[in-house]
Amino acid sequence: MSQIRTAIVDDAELIARQRRRMFVDAGQAEDVRMGAMEAAFVPWVRSRLENGTYLGWLASEQDRVIAGAGMWLMDFPPHFLNAQPLRAYLLNFFVDPEFRGRGLARSLLEAALAEARRREIEVVTLHASKFGRPLYEETGFLPTNEMMLLAPGSTPDRTRA
Repeated sequence: MSQIRTAIVDDAELIARQRRRMFVDAGQAEDVRMGAMEAAFVPWVRSRLENGTYLGWLASEQDRVIAGAGMWLMDFPPHFLNAQPLRAYLLNFFVDPEFRGRGLARSLLEAALAEARRREIEVVTLHASKFGRPLYEETGFLPTNEMMLLAPGSTPDRTRA
């Protein structure tokens, strides 16, 4: 039986490794950019774990972390959808391949959404992979019209998003 606990500052490296694995499992190339992203992510997530703007949940079995998820509390300008200047952004959903299909992602999502409700956050966003999209749609997430402009030289594989 899996146990879910909240992430602490000392989990920053673990969360960064899961983030890297999440992107590679979704089909992104395991190249130098992944190493650079992981190295830059550790201080980013550590500082946000410290100041409380990143909340994480980690699932483990027998002292082995097998899944994780995060929620970034973002300052956001008041909007017609909600005047509150705060949104929650879900990220870093990862389940170790040998533990997939057991409801861990759903349990982590439920934990994150419960925390958003507890904080009275009314707008929660995320970027869904093709693997996570069915779960998010079942939970009530709606597609949006978000677009992205990348700097010259950034060439993600658009077929894998």
